[in-house]
Amino acid sequence: MDKLLLSAIIGLVAGIIDITPMIIQKLPKYSTVAAFVYFFFISVIIVNIDLPHISWWLEGGLISFALMIPILIHVGHTDKRPLPIITANTIIIGTLIGIAGHFLT
Repeated sequence: MDKLLLSAIIGLVAGIIDITPMIIQKLPKYSTVAAFVYFFFISVIIVNIDLPHISWWLEGGLISFALMIPILIHVGHTDKRPLPIITANTIIIGTLIGIAGHFLT
């Protein structure tokens, strides 16, 4: 299977995993769509990048967290309560994307 297609499939799954609790909690639609799009595209980046001197299992969480920092700053400006949840979800799902990409490619 093509690596780009596989990373897109992983992104769909990761996006669905992340937005399911958001839908259940009836969070705003724009937040839910933004989270889905973030994890869809971050999976393409994680699966197709190789950082030098970084272990394969660490890349996903690190890249995901690094690219989430601007969003954390934006969200934290108005409300600091969701920051730990967003950060944990980002690191965990990013790590799972990296693991899936490593073993499926």
